[in-house]
Amino acid sequence: MTREKLSKDAITAALAELGGWSLATDGTSIKRSFVFKNFSEAFAFMTRVALAAEKMDHHPDWSNVYKTVDVTLNTHDAGGVTALDIALATKMNRYFGG
Repeated sequence: MTREKLSKDAITAALAELGGWSLATDGTSIKRSFVFKNFSEAFAFMTRVALAAEKMDHHPDWSNVYKTVDVTLNTHDAGGVTALDIALATKMNRYFGG
């Protein structure tokens, strides 16, 4: 998968297909908050995503407070959003169930 920075139009089109994700105010990242029933579900989600991210060699910027996982995705070496970010966001949505 390419690490080439996507155009703003390509990001907008991808976000239209990715429920819950939005372009960060800096314009170089996409972001989403996932809210679970409890900490255990949030941690299980993070574990599953971590395994997928490791296989992709593409890791999220994220944080967890109790049952909420906040995620920001961008490809640092490309300086913006790439197909890798969209692919990982798609996996996260699927793991979340939506």
